[in-house]
Amino acid sequence: MGKTEDLSKIRRHDRAKDEAWIRAFIERTAFGTMASSHDGQPFLVTRNFAYDPEAHAIYMHGAKKGRTIENVQTYPRVCFSISEMGRLLPDERAMEFGVEFAGVVAFGIISVVTDPEEAKHGLQLLCDKYFPHLKPDVDYETTTDTDLKVTAVLRIDIEKWSGKEKKVADDFPGAFYFDELKI
Repeated sequence: MGKTEDLSKIRRHDRAKDEAWIRAFIERTAFGTMASSHDGQPFLVTRNFAYDPEAHAIYMHGAKKGRTIENVQTYPRVCFSISEMGRLLPDERAMEFGVEFAGVVAFGIISVVTDPEEAKHGLQLLCDKYFPHLKPDVDYETTTDTDLKVTAVLRIDIEKWSGKEKKVADDFPGAFYFDELKI
């Protein structure tokens, strides 16, 4: 079998972003989509997530049973993608229409976290990201061992990632946001 292609390689080098940009983008993005596989069939699931820079890992949570858990326990190689859409960019030719965007794709190995302390850490990262104005053990009860009996904590150990962005000048003729459409 031949050499495996580097799927994190960006074709358009003018849109490639550096490590600092990727880290900042992944920390501020609200949700992502994870791709796993079942008997060769791709499976996508949208998830809230938290990035742990010290572990270089992504934490998520979900049900202890179901397609996601079955997939990752059978074949733990996954892809995780986050993105944002900017303005739509019209042109005189349909072929030249475009869109501003930013995105990160991460490849890695996913596992179900079995250590209770690490699971609580992952869940706390999620609370801190999505509810930063609330304080643990002040505004809410932190995760208990009982909670861990009903929720699975997943960790993607990132092996490779890449980020890219397309942005044009603020005065690009006719540029508009999708939400501005009056349909």
